[in-house]
Amino acid sequence: MTLFRFCNCTLIRNHALIVDDLWIRHGKIIDPEKVFFDERIQADVEYDCRGVLVAPGYIDLQINGAFGHDFSSPDEASEEMLLLVAQKLTAHGVTAFVPTVVSSKPETYKAVLPKYKRRAGSAKDGATILGIHIEGPFIDEKKRGAHRTDFLRTAPNGIEDLLSCYGSFNDVSIITIAPEIPNMIETVIPELVQKHNIVVSVGHSIASLDIGERAVCAGARFITHLFNAMLPFHHRDPGLVGLLTSHRLPTTSIVHYGLIADGIHTHSAAVRLAHRVHPQGLVLVTDAVPALGLPDGTYHMGAEKILVENKRATIAGTQTLCGSIASLAECVQNMRQALLDGEISKHGEVKIDKQFVVECIDAATLHPASVLHIENQKGTLSFGADADFIFLDDKLNVLSTFIAGEQAWTVNDSWSINNLRTKNSSQ
Repeated sequence: MTLFRFCNCTLIRNHALIVDDLWIRHGKIIDPEKVFFDERIQADVEYDCRGVLVAPGYIDLQINGAFGHDFSSPDEASEEMLLLVAQKLTAHGVTAFVPTVVSSKPETYKAVLPKYKRRAGSAKDGATILGIHIEGPFIDEKKRGAHRTDFLRTAPNGIEDLLSCYGSFNDVSIITIAPEIPNMIETVIPELVQKHNIVVSVGHSIASLDIGERAVCAGARFITHLFNAMLPFHHRDPGLVGLLTSHRLPTTSIVHYGLIADGIHTHSAAVRLAHRVHPQGLVLVTDAVPALGLPDGTYHMGAEKILVENKRATIAGTQTLCGSIASLAECVQNMRQALLDGEISKHGEVKIDKQFVVECIDAATLHPASVLHIENQKGTLSFGADADFIFLDDKLNVLSTFIAGEQAWTVNDSWSINNLRTKNSSQ
């Protein structure tokens, strides 16, 4: 079995930047010491990475569509469409994602959801499909955002009502609900978590902090796009935002929160605030609409027509934001700039803090993997993990994307795997 060595690179590993080689065999990252001392062999193929930064591949937990394709459209839904998006996302450093379906009619869910099955990624087929994120329709009308009012549902009697709406929980990884809806905390959340192994996210909600805390104690572990579609922070009742500093939550797990760092949904000061308060829970998401990767114009998402102008996507004829057109790579760059701006404003010109780079990349890799409890497999360059990784330049531009150790995309021929191969390779 071929043993690969990627040398002359800086790795993100164990929350730090380290100068080391990356060893890969059979699509996994391996410990070179075991190779040296147990097998006593050298690498079959070596690649010179030219001093590049090597990071785990990005993971997007909330993406509604991309490149003109809408995950909530029964007319478009197919394994072929999802495969096409998975392939194109590699150009943005994404090696795994969770296609998101917005509030829809029951017949739409039953037509769409069976088409989106979990699937391992590859250099040929693109990013891994990590299940489905269903956002709605059990959300609060007052914070519905771009979700259609006539599609919303409230007060389920129990898990059976959700099942009758969606048709099945097969391949569902995340469900966003408003915890203030009756029966959510008492019955629905615990059953989704304990019996169906689904991550419950709270969002599109007017919940108080107390309700949010009770939802987390019942099993919820994620917050859908923090600050957006929820009550604003108030000093007498911080709402769901207050979960970031609550002392009444279980100590056994971290509450993570999605953050859309596209420069439109979340001000850079709010990015810095969330990061300083609860950095280990920050998960960068795109909340991308089908216009991701396309020029300004008119598009559709679900039953809504959306207008994209100057990187801003709104429901046509309104000023209501309906998602982002930023890639996850851009969100990582925007978060880094937001953190740097905060340091510059306090101290004047500062050297780039390498730890900021690590924390921004962790927010798009390790943290989303932790939400899905796959942090030993994805979102890391630790030994034994899947060999999903990306090359980044000093501005965090994506130069190349690898899935299971094979190159899935490269920015140009100079970063082609064939041009990185060294003369020391034995094969």
